[in-house]
Amino acid sequence: MSKHLRDLGRIVGTVGAFAAWVAPGLWAQYAPAPTSYTVTQINGMMGQPIPMTIYRDGNKVVIDHPQNKSRSLYDLQAHTTYSWTSDHPEGGCGNGTFSGDWGDPFQSGDVDGMLKAATLPPGSETVNGFATKVYEVIDPKSKYKIKAWREPKYGMVVKAEMTPPGGATITVIETKEFSAAKPNAALFVLPPACANAPPPPPTAAQRFASETGDDSAHFDDASMGPGSSNSCTMLMRFVAAGTMQPLSDFQVALDLAYDMDHPGHYVMGGSASGRTVFSGGHLKEYTADIHNGVLRVENVPAAFDVELTFAGGNKGASSALLYRKCSGPQTVLLFVVKNPNKTSDGADFMWVKSGKYATVPTH
Repeated sequence: MSKHLRDLGRIVGTVGAFAAWVAPGLWAQYAPAPTSYTVTQINGMMGQPIPMTIYRDGNKVVIDHPQNKSRSLYDLQAHTTYSWTSDHPEGGCGNGTFSGDWGDPFQSGDVDGMLKAATLPPGSETVNGFATKVYEVIDPKSKYKIKAWREPKYGMVVKAEMTPPGGATITVIETKEFSAAKPNAALFVLPPACANAPPPPPTAAQRFASETGDDSAHFDDASMGPGSSNSCTMLMRFVAAGTMQPLSDFQVALDLAYDMDHPGHYVMGGSASGRTVFSGGHLKEYTADIHNGVLRVENVPAAFDVELTFAGGNKGASSALLYRKCSGPQTVLLFVVKNPNKTSDGADFMWVKSGKYATVPTH
C-alpha cells in the first residue's frame, strides 16, 4: 500500500483489531491495477498538504514532488531508487535500495483491513470527478473515525479522512487526477548526474544471500511490518555473517509489550561490572535465557523491540523494532552481524522460512 495510507493504519491501531468486526458481503472485488498510469495526489499525512505525481510504466516509477522540486526514480525489478532536484538535475544524485512498499497508489492493504469493519453498505459519491463508494468505520480501540472514498474498478483510494475523538478531521490523501495512458518515456531517463553515480548499496535480499550463503527466498525481513496474524515460538540465534558462527560477549533485551502508540524510551546504561543495564518501557534482559546459542520465546508478539550491546557497549550496539513472521509453530529468527568487533558495519534481522537454517543446530 502507499506509505501515507500505511501511516494511517499505524495511527489508528492494528488491522487485527478490526478482524472480529468484519461484515461479510460488504467488500468489493477489484480488477488488477494498471501498470502504466499517471496519478496526481495531495498527501496531508504530515499536516501541510503536499502535492505529488506518480508516473508508472511497467517496472519503472517516477514520483514527482513539485513543491520542493524533488524527483525520484524507482526500478521495481532491481529494487533501486535514484533521487535528484528536478530543476537542477546537474547538481547531484542520491541513490539507494528499497524493499516492499514504494508508494503504490493502488495498494492499500491496511485500509482494506480497516474498512472491512464497516457494518453498513457503502454509499455513493462523486469526488474530483471520480464515481466512488464511501466507507466509514470507527476504530474500537482509538475511537478514530475513518472515512474512505474508493473508485469501484481498481479500488484506488480517491480520498481518505480520519477524525480523532473531539478533534478536527484530517484529509490523509486525496487523488486529484488519474490517467491510464502511457507516460512520456523521457520521464524515466536518468540525468547524467545519476547515470554516472556509483551503484547503490545491495538490497535486503542481496545482503541476506551474501551474509548467510543461502538463497534469499528462504528469508523474510524482520524489520518490515506488519507482523503475521499467526503466533509461534521464536528461536532467536545470534551469528556472524559468512561463518554463521555463534556470537559471544553480548547482551540482549526485549520489549515484548511494545506499544505502537506510546513507544518506550530505552536506556542502555553502564555499570561497575562493565555490563549493560537495560531500562525503559517494558524492556527486560534475556541474555541468561540463551541456551546453546538460542533464545526461545513462546508466543512472540506481532511487534516487539530488541536491544543488543556488545562488550558492555564498547564494541557497539544494535536496536530494532521487529515484526513476527511465523512460518511454523517454531520459527528461527537470525540476527546476523557483519563484523562482531565493529557492529557499526551493519547487521540484519531475518526470519527463516525454509532452507538449511530453518532448524537450530544440534549440540
